[in-house]
Amino acid sequence: MIGETAPEFTLKNTAKESISLSSYRGKTVILAFYPGAFTGVCDKEMCAFQDNMGKLNDASATVIGISVDSPWANKEFASKYNLEFELLSDLDREVVEAYDAKFVGLGGLEGYVSANRVVIVIDKEGVVQHRWVAENPGVEPDYEAIVALAESL
Repeated sequence: MIGETAPEFTLKNTAKESISLSSYRGKTVILAFYPGAFTGVCDKEMCAFQDNMGKLNDASATVIGISVDSPWANKEFASKYNLEFELLSDLDREVVEAYDAKFVGLGGLEGYVSANRVVIVIDKEGVVQHRWVAENPGVEPDYEAIVALAESL
């Protein structure tokens, strides 16, 4: 996946509008897959990205959060934490599958498929430059390293 063109997708945002990855060409994109809104570690992760939005905006980079949650749950999540970036709903789990970011059995729910905690950094030309996968959904990424990479692209 690193060095390859990122798989294209179109998902619904919190306003139920269709958002496509291709509309971000010319910007560095950080795809932040997260298991679920309001689940503790996910809250910390999305807030950490929000705290770094100034640096990311200066670097012409943006964050897109992706989970299997509904647009309504994501809207409440974004509202609670004043998130200024898109949260997208992968309801059919096609994007989670395309990016090999699937996690089965979250919270002991056998057979439940969610996103794992995975961070993908895509350069301005749409090429994957970095991929980080949590050993388990409770592990957070190295935010400073991700921001530094985005600033370098």
